[in-house]
Amino acid sequence: MGVSNGAMRGWVKQLTEERKGITSVKAKSITAEHQEIQTLRARVKRLELEKEILKKATALLMSDSYSGAK
Repeated sequence: MGVSNGAMRGWVKQLTEERKGITSVKAKSITAEHQEIQTLRARVKRLELEKEILKKATALLMSDSYSGAK
């Protein structure tokens, strides 16, 4: 097959864990369901970061407009 025993064992272990609902953060998922979960988690992380940036930008703009009103 051209695949080492260690690689095969790793894949079997990963698939077994994914079927139990355990998703490794570092490894790329094998099942389509877990691939979607990883994609959605990455999207949530990005959106949370964007939200924080917008909060900080709003606070900065509000403080600038408040300072300019005096």
